[in-house]
Amino acid sequence: MKSLTVSMKLSRIVKQSKDNPDMVFTTLAHHMDVEFLREAYFSLKKDAAPGVDEVTHSDYANDLGNNLKDLHERLKENRYRASPARRVWIDKDDGSKRGLGIPVLEDKIVQKAVALLLQSVYEPIFKDFSYGFRPKRSAHDALRSSRNACFQQKINWIVDADIKGFFDNISHEYLLQILKEKVNDGALLRLIGKWLKAGVLDGGNFSSSDKGTPQGGVISPLLANIYLHTALDKWFDETVRSHIGGECFIVRFADDFVIGCQNKTDAEKIFRTLPKRFAKFGLEIHPEKSHMIQFSRPYWKNGSGTGTFDFLGFTHFWAKTMKGGWTIKRKTRRKSLSRFMSGMWEWCKKNRHADVPWQYTKLCQKLRGHYNYFAVRGNYKMLEVVYEYTMRSWRHWLSRRCSKGGMSWEKFEKRISKVFALPIPRIKHDF
Repeated sequence: MKSLTVSMKLSRIVKQSKDNPDMVFTTLAHHMDVEFLREAYFSLKKDAAPGVDEVTHSDYANDLGNNLKDLHERLKENRYRASPARRVWIDKDDGSKRGLGIPVLEDKIVQKAVALLLQSVYEPIFKDFSYGFRPKRSAHDALRSSRNACFQQKINWIVDADIKGFFDNISHEYLLQILKEKVNDGALLRLIGKWLKAGVLDGGNFSSSDKGTPQGGVISPLLANIYLHTALDKWFDETVRSHIGGECFIVRFADDFVIGCQNKTDAEKIFRTLPKRFAKFGLEIHPEKSHMIQFSRPYWKNGSGTGTFDFLGFTHFWAKTMKGGWTIKRKTRRKSLSRFMSGMWEWCKKNRHADVPWQYTKLCQKLRGHYNYFAVRGNYKMLEVVYEYTMRSWRHWLSRRCSKGGMSWEKFEKRISKVFALPIPRIKHDF
């Protein structure tokens, strides 16, 4: 919970931004006193991975007061230096790797402090159709909004565009220009410039670039939202809407967005214009992963809908209701389902010799995490697939603990599954 002093500072900035949409903020850095940095420190995740200096949240807390005072002095005297981020790699749905940059703890603290200030400035002016990494907004809100828009605005066409390597290709020059239009505070801009130029350490190899912001940085999601607010959101709301003839909508979650149009000609115009618009900001629309899809409400009694599109891990499609009407349903995207199940198989294989109670606890956590996101109405069958596959994977690899042959399903039911019953799926999100 924010301290009263910090909350009052941020509230005043929010009010100024809301009451004066054209205001340019030139003095924000002075708000970052020791108390403000303390608030930023306690806002960070305690169990987050450390950066290249290996300093953890608890290590820093051993002498928190003096550490924050020293950090504040270095910021005031411009002696603060950003450290390279530590590179880690995670798997993507298409089999490739995504690089994450983990900053050192002090960089996280200062980034969080700057993010609190920038969020107070930009949150009142961000568009309502932007949902990613914003307070009190979630991916399920974005899914609900896109579904409702398809119903209410008689949408027939979907533009599903993919930004090629968005976080790796954000132009530092354009980003700082965009920030200056609203926040022309030299001290804050210098800090952001230091983080952008700090580079990354991958093993023992250092690399830097004049573009991109490392995914994993505390401030990176907000900088991405600010970038796309200008590159996409304002342009769509203020220019595109006035140049098309029918209904349209856009829903964006970070760099993932869909556009819906009532008329085919409008969808074609937007689909042609998007690459040119993004090219102005140093970005590229992926030609193979971007599509224009017919998504009309079916008017015949039999058959299926006209097309499907993927958004935020779900495939969206028209389907019949129990009363015979048509509705938009969602099911887990095939790539997301395959990735989760292959991950479960590998986890059970790797940990088959661990204590069964410990395995049970971890598997429950994994399943509940999956259910918490994908347990939307209409997706129960896909949840059952995940549950049953997890049971089979667990049984298969537990049976390999013994060299005398595999464990039959009956033995598994008797010895394990009745005592350690995995959580069954339940629908959590009703749209």
